[in-house]
Amino acid sequence: MGDNVSLFGIRHHGPGCARSLRTALESLRPDCVLIEGPAGAEPLLTYVADVGLDPPVALLSHAVDDPALAVFHPYALYSPEWQALRWASAAGIPVQFMDVPPSLTLSWQKARRDAAATMPEIDAEQAQADTMQVSADASAETADIAIGDTPRDPLDWLARAAGYGDGETWWNLMVEERGDGEGLFEAIAEAMTVLRSQAPQRPRADQEQEDIREAHMRSTIRSARKQGYARIAVICGAWHVPALADAGAAAADARLLKGLPKLKTQTTWVPWTYRHLSAGSGYGAGVSAPGWYDYLWRNEGNHATRAVGWYARVARLLRDNEIDCSSAHLIEATRLADTLAAMRDRPAPGLDEIGEATRSVICNGDDVPMRLIADVLLVGESMGAVPPNVPTVPLQRDVEAEQKRLRLRPEALSKTLDLDLRNDNDLQRSHLLHRLALIGIEWGHIASVGASSRGTFHEIWTLAWQPTFPVELIVASRHGQTLIAAASQCASEQARTAPYLADLAKLIDRVLLANLPQAVASVVAALEARAATDADPLALLAALPALANVYRYGNVRQTDSAQVSHLFDSMLLRACIGLPLALCDLDNGPVENARTVLLGADRALSLRQGEEQTRTWQAALRKAACSDMTAPLLSGLCTRLLLDVAVLSPEQAQERLQRSLSAGAEPREAAQWLDGFLNRNAAILLHGDTVWPLIDRWLATLSDEHFLRVVPLVRRTFAAFEAGDRRDLGQRVRQPQAAAPIVANEWNEERALRALPMLRELFGIADAKVTDET
Repeated sequence: MGDNVSLFGIRHHGPGCARSLRTALESLRPDCVLIEGPAGAEPLLTYVADVGLDPPVALLSHAVDDPALAVFHPYALYSPEWQALRWASAAGIPVQFMDVPPSLTLSWQKARRDAAATMPEIDAEQAQADTMQVSADASAETADIAIGDTPRDPLDWLARAAGYGDGETWWNLMVEERGDGEGLFEAIAEAMTVLRSQAPQRPRADQEQEDIREAHMRSTIRSARKQGYARIAVICGAWHVPALADAGAAAADARLLKGLPKLKTQTTWVPWTYRHLSAGSGYGAGVSAPGWYDYLWRNEGNHATRAVGWYARVARLLRDNEIDCSSAHLIEATRLADTLAAMRDRPAPGLDEIGEATRSVICNGDDVPMRLIADVLLVGESMGAVPPNVPTVPLQRDVEAEQKRLRLRPEALSKTLDLDLRNDNDLQRSHLLHRLALIGIEWGHIASVGASSRGTFHEIWTLAWQPTFPVELIVASRHGQTLIAAASQCASEQARTAPYLADLAKLIDRVLLANLPQAVASVVAALEARAATDADPLALLAALPALANVYRYGNVRQTDSAQVSHLFDSMLLRACIGLPLALCDLDNGPVENARTVLLGADRALSLRQGEEQTRTWQAALRKAACSDMTAPLLSGLCTRLLLDVAVLSPEQAQERLQRSLSAGAEPREAAQWLDGFLNRNAAILLHGDTVWPLIDRWLATLSDEHFLRVVPLVRRTFAAFEAGDRRDLGQRVRQPQAAAPIVANEWNEERALRALPMLRELFGIADAKVTDET
C-alpha cells in the first residue's frame, strides 16, 4: 500500500492488542485512522468523546423497512478499535470506517434468511440466529481472528506447531496476557501471510463476501491516500492484513463493488454486555472470558502480581456467596499457579494456571464454585450505557423516559423486584413491565403472583435487561410510537390470531394487568365473538381462570371488574348447561385434561364470589356426580368438590363412596373414582375417620385377581401425595385399629313373615302352615 500506510492486525476484543496499539499510535502519530467498521456510521463517532457513552456498547444497524434485520458491532473498553477511536478523538485525528456499509451486510443477511425459508430441513432456531446476526460483519466467524473451537480456526495450526492444544490458549499467552507490543504487529502480519497461503478454500458464498469486504477496505485506503494524508493507520482484523498489504488493481476492486444490493438502514449506539460479548452468546467474533480481559486491561501492573489480585476477587465473590475461602487458600493457590507457570516455561501465571490452581486448592475439585467464578468473574455482568441524546426511535425514547420516571434502571445483572400494588409507583412499574411483555420484551418474569405472605397485592419479578431489546423495540415500533399504543395494537393483533378460547381469556388478563383500557375492549369483543360460536363446555371453563384474575386483585389495581364480569357469567352459564354431557365417556388423556379444567374453574368461582354463579356451578357438579355416564375419575372429583364446600354432607359423600367402591364395582373404575375423590390430597385420609375405613374395607373385600388388577391404579393415586403425607399414612397403617363395634339387630317377626309367600314361590315350596319353628 505504500510507505504512508501502516497496517495493524488485531484481535477484535483483545486487551494485549489494544495496549500495543495505543503504544504504536503514540509512536506513529498518524494524521488519519481507518478502522474495520461499518462504513457510513462516522456521524455517530462524535459521541465517542461523550462521557455518557460507557462501554461495552455496540453500533446497531437495522433495515428501515424490516427492523428484524439487524447487525451489531460491539466494543468493549479493551477493544483495540475502541481504544483507537478514543485516541483519535482526543488527538483530533479524523477517523473513517472502511468495512462494507450495513446496507450491504443486511442485504446478505436477508438473502440468507430468504434461502433458509425455502429449505425446510434447516432448523428454525438456526434460521432465526442467522436473521438476528450479531457479528461485526457477515463473515467474522472465520475471516477475522474469532478464536473458537471451530476446526477452521487458522490459529489452531500455529498453536499446534507451538505445542498448544488450541489457538485460544496460544493467542492469550503470546498476545493478550503479555501486551508488551514489541514487534507484535510485524509478527502478526508475517503469521497471517503464511496462514492465508496455506488455508483451505472456503465455501464459495463466504469467499465472495470476504473478497467484497477486502475490496471495499482497499478502496477506502486508496481514497485516503488521494486525500493527501501522509501517515495512515489501518486497524483491521489480523486475517485481512495480507489482503490489504497488496494494493492490487483498483479496477478489479471496482468491479467487485459495482451493482451490489443494498437496503435502507439506520444506525445508532446501544448498550452491550460482557455476557453477550462472550463466545457462547452467538457473536462470532466474541471472546470466551471478557471479564478476565477486563481485569487484564484495568490491571496493567507487574505480571507477577496478576494472580494475587485475581484471587482477591475470587475470595470476595465466594465469601459473598457464603462459600469458605481462607487466606491460606489464596496463598497456596498463588503458589501453585506460580509453580505451574514455571513448569510450563511461562513468565507469569496465565488464565489456565490460575484456573487450575483455583479448582484444586480453593474449590477442592468442586465444579459448583467454579461455575460461579466463571459466570461472575470470567464472563461478568458489566453493561454499558449511551448518552440520552443518541438518536433512537420514538418508542425506545418513550420506554427510556418511563424507566427514568419510575426509577427502573436497566441492568444486565439479574435482580429481584418486589412490587406492592397498593403503592402508586409500584403499580405503574407493574404496568410498564406487563406492557413490555405484550410487545415481546421479557425484561422481567413474574417469580410469584399472590404468594407473598402479605397478600395478593404483591408481584415479585426477576429482572434482567438484554442488549438485544433495542432491536425488539425498533421492531415493535411499527405498532405505535408510544409504549401504550404499541402494546394495545399488539394485544389487538394477538386477539385476532389467538387459536384457542383460553388464549383469548389469558390475553384479557394480560391487558388488564398492563392497564390498557382500549385493548381490553377489543380483546373482550373478540372473546365474546369466539365464545358465542364455541359449544365445548370444557373450552368455556378453561377460559374462566384468566378472567377471574381481575377479582384476585380487586380494587388494588383500580380495574373495573364490570368489563369482564358479564362475560364470565355468560360463559359459566353456557358451560354448566352442557357440563354433565361433556364429562361422559372420556379416555385417559381427555379425562386428565378435564380434571385440570374443573379444578381451575372451581378456583375461578371462589375468586368470583358470586352467590348465583356459585349455585349454578354447584348444581352442574351435582348432576355430573350423580350421572352414571360421567367418567369415574370426574365423578369422584365432583363429589369431593361438593363435599369440600359442604354442599354434600359427610353421610351423603360416604353413601356415594360406598356405592362406587362396592365389591360389585369394576376395579379399574373404582380406582379411578377414588383417585378423583382423593384429588391427590391426603388430608381427607389423615384428618378424618370417614373415608379411611371405607377404603380399607373395599380393599379387603377384593379377590386376589381383582386386587392384582387394582393395586397399580391405587398405588398411582397414593404416589401423587407429598412424601410427608405418604409417611404419615404409613404410620397410620401400622397403628392398631380399634375393632368396629357389633351392633345387635332387632328382629321384626311381622316384617319377616311378609316375605315368606314370595320366597315360597321363588323356591317352589308348597304352601304350609306357618309354625313357630318357621
